Amino acid sequence: MTESAESIFEQFPGGVFPAACSSRVLLDHVTSKWGVLVLVSLTDGPQRWSELRRRAQGISEKMLAQTLRTLEADGLVHREQQPVMPPRVDYSLTPLGEELAEVMVPLLRWVGRNADTVIGPATR
Repeated sequence: MTESAESIFEQFPGGVFPAACSSRVLLDHVTSKWGVLVLVSLTDGPQRWSELRRRAQGISEKMLAQTLRTLEADGLVHREQQPVMPPRVDYSLTPLGEELAEVMVPLLRWVGRNADTVIGPATR
């Protein structure tokens, strides 16, 4: 067992995260496919709905709305509505979201480098 794994098990002697632990809910939110892609997209700075939808290709309007609402409720994404016509809404990372994104970007890089090896080339 690696040193880092040992320290995790020492921190959580009843299991990594007990079934009733709120960390499981947060882990589900931030590790969902769309949650990861939205959070990492926002590392480039504030973006509008349409920009996020273009970046997270394949996401439905409903799923983007749900993901943004969830991440906003978790305190990871900030939603700012501009008082202009037509209405403009910008999304950005909160300081907590920025901290999370810092550890997610290397994960996404690893996935990008290794996806073809693990899964095989994408079929088109």
